[in-house]
Amino acid sequence: MMPPDSFADDRPDILVIDLIDDETGLADVEDLQGRTYQLPAAWLPAAADGAAYRVTVNAQGVTFTPDASGARLLRERSKQTLLDFHPEPDGNE
Repeated sequence: MMPPDSFADDRPDILVIDLIDDETGLADVEDLQGRTYQLPAAWLPAAADGAAYRVTVNAQGVTFTPDASGARLLRERSKQTLLDFHPEPDGNE
């Protein structure tokens, strides 16, 4: 069964590991939309802090493929978000 189109459009394409908790075996990850998740680190090949993965969803399931440029893409997205966010002057200054 294929995932519904609405799910496919909303899913993250890149995940970057923020931190791996050695005690629980969970990886804190962030996607390109700034959402954070916890996943079992065992699901992520060569899991390490800062590693990035391209996410593929298909009829066989979910695949996490290492992506050497993924962390850079996430940093660029974060910088752009900061540049885009600026309060409007309220006219009292």
